[in-house]
Amino acid sequence: MTTHRVKSWTYLFNAVKSGLKKHDFRNVDERDYKVGDVLVLCEYDQATGQFTGNELPCRITYMTDYRTPCAMSSMALDKKATVLSIEPIKES
Repeated sequence: MTTHRVKSWTYLFNAVKSGLKKHDFRNVDERDYKVGDVLVLCEYDQATGQFTGNELPCRITYMTDYRTPCAMSSMALDKKATVLSIEPIKES
């Protein structure tokens, strides 16, 4: 299991935190993402150009890319793109 710390714009960060957004779109060339890895979303305020200090750890539960056999993935996704299904990790 690997932990990936990534920039997340405020409106996207808040959508994941609230439970409305359950995926993250990333470039596969950036990192070697795998199911089970932790994606730490680091909130980035575009207006100020700075990180806010808010972080949200999420588990990668599924990955969809051009190699994933589904009706549209090979036509709709660039070879450098992946859609990560994510789930916030609940603190115990």
